[in-house]
Amino acid sequence: MLLRQVLRRGLQSFCHRLGLCVSRHPVFFLTVPAVLTITFGLSALNHFQPESDLERLVAPSHSLAKIERSLASSLFPLDQSKSQLYSDLHTPGRYGRVILLSPPGDNILLHAEGILQTHRAVLEMKVNHKGYNYTFSHLCVLRNQDKKCVLDDIISVLEDLRQAAVSNKTTARVQVRYPNTKLKDGRNSFIGHQLGGVVEVPNSKDQRVKSARAIQITYYLQTYGSATQDLIGEKWENEFCKLMRKLQEEHQELQLFSLASFSLWRDFHKTSILARSKVLVSLVLILTTATLSSSMKDCLRSKPFLGLLGVLTVCISIVTAAGIFFITDGKYNSTLLGIPFFAMGHGTKGVFELLSGWRRTRENLPFKDRVADAYSDVMVTYTMTSSLYLITFGMGASPFTNIEAVKVFCQNMCVSILLNYFYIFSFFGSCLVFAGQLEQNRYHSIFCCKIPSAEYLDRKPVWFQTMMSDGHQQTSHHETNPYQHHFIQHFLREHYNEWITNIYVKPFVVILYLIYSSFSFMGCLQISDRANIINLLASDSPSVSYATVQQKYFSNYSPVIGFYVYEPLQYWNSTVQEDLRRLCSGFTAMSWVEQYYQFLKVSNISANNKSDFISVLQSSFLKKPEFQHFRNDIIFSKAGDESNIIASRLYLVARTSRDKQKEVIEVLEKLRPLSLSKSIRFIVFNPSFVFMDHYGLSVTVPVLIAGFGVLLVLILTFFLVIHPLGNFWLILSVTSIELGVLGLMTLWNVDMDCISILCLIYTLNFAIDHCAPLLYTFVLATEHTRTQCIKISLQEHGTAILQNITSFLIGLVPLLFVPSNLTFTLFKCLLLTGGCTLLHCFVILPVFLTFFPPSKKHHKKKKRAKRKEREEIECIEIQENPDHVTTV
Repeated sequence: MLLRQVLRRGLQSFCHRLGLCVSRHPVFFLTVPAVLTITFGLSALNHFQPESDLERLVAPSHSLAKIERSLASSLFPLDQSKSQLYSDLHTPGRYGRVILLSPPGDNILLHAEGILQTHRAVLEMKVNHKGYNYTFSHLCVLRNQDKKCVLDDIISVLEDLRQAAVSNKTTARVQVRYPNTKLKDGRNSFIGHQLGGVVEVPNSKDQRVKSARAIQITYYLQTYGSATQDLIGEKWENEFCKLMRKLQEEHQELQLFSLASFSLWRDFHKTSILARSKVLVSLVLILTTATLSSSMKDCLRSKPFLGLLGVLTVCISIVTAAGIFFITDGKYNSTLLGIPFFAMGHGTKGVFELLSGWRRTRENLPFKDRVADAYSDVMVTYTMTSSLYLITFGMGASPFTNIEAVKVFCQNMCVSILLNYFYIFSFFGSCLVFAGQLEQNRYHSIFCCKIPSAEYLDRKPVWFQTMMSDGHQQTSHHETNPYQHHFIQHFLREHYNEWITNIYVKPFVVILYLIYSSFSFMGCLQISDRANIINLLASDSPSVSYATVQQKYFSNYSPVIGFYVYEPLQYWNSTVQEDLRRLCSGFTAMSWVEQYYQFLKVSNISANNKSDFISVLQSSFLKKPEFQHFRNDIIFSKAGDESNIIASRLYLVARTSRDKQKEVIEVLEKLRPLSLSKSIRFIVFNPSFVFMDHYGLSVTVPVLIAGFGVLLVLILTFFLVIHPLGNFWLILSVTSIELGVLGLMTLWNVDMDCISILCLIYTLNFAIDHCAPLLYTFVLATEHTRTQCIKISLQEHGTAILQNITSFLIGLVPLLFVPSNLTFTLFKCLLLTGGCTLLHCFVILPVFLTFFPPSKKHHKKKKRAKRKEREEIECIEIQENPDHVTTV
């Protein structure tokens, strides 16, 4: 108890001296932050650079899939696997992709000629670079066997359909099967990702296609790693997208949806461009709200400019933090769009608390002492909450965080909080000093002119009296605090406090909290961690349109999974063959092993030993035209006259539903353990695994670490800071708000991605920011009853809390009008954060604290003992002086 009091008084004494220092040197503390902002702000403009590597930013940093990619690439070059390793939006390297969609009820296979015209237009498209014209044939990925461009097999199917239509013979019609079809050269090809919206012929045993709605074609470009090659590839992709838009205008019978490798990056950064004007509107709304909420009818004590300057203080601190970030080689990305809102929510809380602290000081004190008293009253709690911000976001920026976007955001947020704290006590403190000096000299708070005397005002019109009145006319002789006329303070004191503590209201509040808890709990049971990169893109972008169409028509089959056997295996052994069949069961397999077994069976060739198996494989099977493409799937080594198969690969495709991504993650989680438990050593890989691998764990770890850090700090300071019961109630309140935001966020269809996780970390701090002053004032209050204590607490801090949360929520409104999934997620999460915090501060805590500990009986006993002692002293004085009784 004694240690707690010593620490508290020591912190208050330090903050008091800090306030005196600022009040004695206001020009210095005003100038230094302004110079820093100008310096770093100008530097930020020169060093601004956007992040170009979306995989590094969004994919888990320590993903096992990245190791698997390196191993797979070392065995079989991924450039030669692109047409097989199909993976939605995450195909590596440069490419152009188009979906052609027929009208409802139409069969796109009947438009083979039109599709092939589009295909030829792509092949003939030229890109000029330094006087040379490059076409797709100059840039494409080449096949090993014939050095021709790698093209999707659906092109061959369309060529056959066109020739059949030209010949106009029914017997010449091509029978297209799904998902595997036989090509003209005899190969069996998987076209599940190239033909979509398929309707099969009823009762067809060979899965013949009756009609289809969509065709998807991909054009892969070679990547040699050179800057020139990359530049030419980028130009080709730009021309490809322009060509698709042009063809769409010319041919209305089909819808075209195009995508290139830079589309994701472009549409990710498009959010920042779309949100620029909306962020400025948010700033104007916050400035207006802060100015109006800081105003009073009393022209002397009204502080509209302090509210305005407080918001500008936070703004210049954010600009300075951005300058530091860019100077230290930081790269901008759209997730950083949340930092101004996060920093504003914390910074304006300190501004409004300092303003309330100023209004609680005695008017008869010199303005310098009033500033010091305000610092002593407010800065202790604000220091504690700022420290917790640094702890939580510092843990988010630690090596434990596996998502680079979260790590960069948390690092920037830590710098913003530090500068925010410095700017509040220096820049805004100096503004408070100047405002106090004007008030002490009786200057008008808006026009900065001397307020005329009451006699002069009586001779002027009513409008002039209203503008220049300092409130003495409305102040009675018994009122010691003229700031009680502030409209929020008056509403809380005269109306809201009496209503919320009414005994008839309390049962409804308890029922409300039970409803709130039920929905929160229900939402927490439905948390999803789908790693959908679409959540980070502008909602009206080509990438989102493409992904929507693709998900609708091509979701029957998951991305192709590369199955790499990286150790020598006895493929001729029947046990090994059975193990391979068991591993591939449930998948549509594109396997040289299965094709080879069928070839041996049809040819009636026995290959039960190593030499026969490899001899027939090399001399007969791989030399046939329909099986030549399997040469890329087998690695042979030769030791003398003996050949060995040291590695090979298969391709597996699982049947999936519309929620394909979740099912792919489940398949990945099932296949990996089998690679360790089975005798066959293999790895599985697809380019999209880099984004999916342990994504759920990666995004939830930062918020778990941050929550544990806050809990640990509050427990360690149980017997050190202010009051142990205050910390206990703070832990309960923050937990309730965090779980409420998490549950309601899930019910509002918000996925657990990097943006929502950052918002959950922020919720921890936002709840502490607003609940801590309220709770600590309550537990330290010495009134007779809990009800009186909570009324005092609401009167002291309710105005600042209401001002800040109102400004915060109003500032979020423009985010609704940004056509982006990222900003919509940000709006939802921050709206729930502000709403749940407001509900707890003004409804739940004021009621629950009236019938839960801490008890106020010991304060009542102390006051009774003091009153009794005072009465006894008065009786003794009366007995000693009987004339005094007669006088009375």
